[in-house]
Amino acid sequence: MHPETQIRTIMRRIYLSVFFVLLLAACGGVKRTQQALNTGNYMQAINRSVRELAENKTRKNKQTYVLLLEEAYAKFMEFEQSEISYLQKDGNPANLEAIYKKYNQMRDVQNRIRPLLPLPIYEQDRTAQFQFQNFDREIIAVKEDLSEYLYGNASQLLSQATQKWEFRKAYEDFQYLNEINPGYADTKQQMEWAYQNGLDYVKVRMINDTQQIIPERLESDLLNFNTYGLNDLWTEYHTNPLEGINYDYEMQLAFRDIVISPEQVSERQIIKERQVKDGTEYLFDADGNVVRDSLGNRIEIDRLRTVRCNFYEFTQQKMAQVVGNVNFVNLHTKQSLNSYPLSSEFIFQHVYANYDGDRRALENDLVSLLNLAAVPFPSDEEMVYHAGEDLKARLKNILQRQNFQ
Repeated sequence: MHPETQIRTIMRRIYLSVFFVLLLAACGGVKRTQQALNTGNYMQAINRSVRELAENKTRKNKQTYVLLLEEAYAKFMEFEQSEISYLQKDGNPANLEAIYKKYNQMRDVQNRIRPLLPLPIYEQDRTAQFQFQNFDREIIAVKEDLSEYLYGNASQLLSQATQKWEFRKAYEDFQYLNEINPGYADTKQQMEWAYQNGLDYVKVRMINDTQQIIPERLESDLLNFNTYGLNDLWTEYHTNPLEGINYDYEMQLAFRDIVISPEQVSERQIIKERQVKDGTEYLFDADGNVVRDSLGNRIEIDRLRTVRCNFYEFTQQKMAQVVGNVNFVNLHTKQSLNSYPLSSEFIFQHVYANYDGDRRALENDLVSLLNLAAVPFPSDEEMVYHAGEDLKARLKNILQRQNFQ
């Protein structure tokens, strides 16, 4: 077979394969949408149809989705209005939230379909029919009744609350009320009262059981809770306890041991040898005659000689290790809740070198060390601070794991 013919055959097969894959995918999407409609999952059928028609509603292969959307919408509206009618007849005010959500959902569905109109149905020579209704009046009326019901329930719960979880539940009810009806009565003030009473207040105490002084900078960094990115709504940490607050827990950040090694300088000697170029010389053959090139010129070659260098490498090293734990105590029961180990270390290391001999014998990585010299060792305080840098990340992890609720 001619190569061009073979290529055309292969490309034709690829196109057919892609076509059949797309065809199967399209058929599968229609089948799933029809199945959702047949099983009463009208929202799923509506969502699939709207998504397909939003791409290109006028293409003929989208016609099935137009018919499915028309049918799914009619059945959805009939079912939701029937449910609302039942819930209203039941007369239970606890149903108001469900009724409110159903009205909003029907309005949202209409608002999603409206931009797609008109939707032509070619075989029937007509456009799809959707009976739209204005639910604004119903939504406003139900929202007022629901707001009154939620406010009454939340206010009663708040007035009787004695446990933190009850204050939190009242807060959530007021918060939902504020979402659906912002500014209703004194909702925000009630939310704030519920929030303040639902909070867990934790005072933080740092304990130093070591023989070392904790650097002020490290202590300040560790106790700066704004840097930890905590998103716990119901826990508030105070590093400086305030008067008038009945604290629920205490977080004890305890340093148990700080070990700082002596300053050490270790040395090692390396002997290096290497052949290096040391000028040029004429090339001679085995008989001692000068070798010439095709033009009669004498051939020159590099003259090599072995050089030697004593390389002295020095390593400065000092290590600090901080060991402690974080303990959470329930101040009401005086019992320990959780205890977490906390440790970190910092190693200072500096390498420099000098030499004796011919430095051409050294590799580049060794030569680079010759440009360095000894440096002052960090102080003990600096070592402890750098070791504590890692403690902040470890402490953040502990705070995220601790759950008082």
